[in-house]
Amino acid sequence: MGVQDHDRSAAAGFDASRLSRLDEHLQGYVDRGHLPCYHVQVVRHGEVAYSAYGGMRDIASSSPTTVDTLYRIYSMTKPVTSVAAMMLVERGLLRLDDPVATYLPAYADQRVYVGGQAAAAVTRPAAGPMRVRHLLTHTSGLTYGFLRVHPTDEVMRTAGFEIGVPAGMDLAEATDAMGAFPLRFDPGTSWNYSVATDVLGRVVEVVSGRSLDEFFRTEIFEPLAMDETAFHAVDADRLATLYHGAGGSAPTPLDALGAAALKPPTYLSGGGGLVSSMDDYTRFARMLLGHGELDGVRLLGNRTVDFMATNHLPGGADLGSFGIPLYAETPFNGVGFGLGFSVMLDPTAAGYPTSPGEYGWGGMASTVFWVDPAEDLTTVFMTQQMPSNGYPLRTELRQLVYAALVD
Repeated sequence: MGVQDHDRSAAAGFDASRLSRLDEHLQGYVDRGHLPCYHVQVVRHGEVAYSAYGGMRDIASSSPTTVDTLYRIYSMTKPVTSVAAMMLVERGLLRLDDPVATYLPAYADQRVYVGGQAAAAVTRPAAGPMRVRHLLTHTSGLTYGFLRVHPTDEVMRTAGFEIGVPAGMDLAEATDAMGAFPLRFDPGTSWNYSVATDVLGRVVEVVSGRSLDEFFRTEIFEPLAMDETAFHAVDADRLATLYHGAGGSAPTPLDALGAAALKPPTYLSGGGGLVSSMDDYTRFARMLLGHGELDGVRLLGNRTVDFMATNHLPGGADLGSFGIPLYAETPFNGVGFGLGFSVMLDPTAAGYPTSPGEYGWGGMASTVFWVDPAEDLTTVFMTQQMPSNGYPLRTELRQLVYAALVD
């Protein structure tokens, strides 16, 4: 269902009929049985230019998607944790070049994988310390167990770290255990998507002296009036069901994995643990677009946000040349990485229309957001389907949004 004021869309520089293609396109996925639900919201010049939602929050019970549906945002938690860390940097309590071991001793004598099978990996001492900036930029050498492309991934899975962590572990215990795993490469020498932001969340706890959920609540969510964002669903009845679907298959419920969001977790994952709503995450994105400020509330200085949204890969490299792709079909050409976000360097190389300097990230259940300072625009997309590369939704959304801009 599209919710659109044509005059407001026009005032924001959009062709209203072209914006309505968003709803038509996404509803097509639902009608074909390829996607359970969706909600997309575009804000420009501080006004909601377009908002549309459809499909079923829960297919089995025929519960429709509503404007206040709650979603597991998974890795869209990472920008929140990155903002938290930079708030501590601004206060002089944390420095980007600090060794992680300053705060987490388990990271003092790390070793790098050289060869051999995961069960008997050959390692060597790391060439240098892992630093806070490496956590923010995913250049730490850490990995994810679910990636399944390298022996270091298998080391994590064997220890019980795949999508989550072993049952009963809290953030302190889990990140200490992660510090003993071999790194895929020396810190700072490549980019690999990883548990680095979970480790960063633990650094936030140690430096602030507060649990991650408490820091988020008091320093970010309450100031921004993000009342429906937490490490579990604040209203279980409004939480969308988590599904698996790709390649034209019908969405299949992932009940066991999805149930984790129904109660406060033992493990506070700064890399993927939050549940949020469209309105809440749009407020977070608008704070970033406002260079750290929204509705008179300032979380970060404008220069800090600009610094975060700048490519921090060595020599200005893009992920296509410096990084290890998440998937073979997504080499990230033309895309760099800042302090917590991907950063668009060259839309031509990336292969879709957007602006240089656009930044954002997505989540495991196919959610995505981006901030485009050049166009004074934010876009947030919510759904609940894994894997995130099951359909080319993110590229298609950008094409549809930018095709509707006509000013």
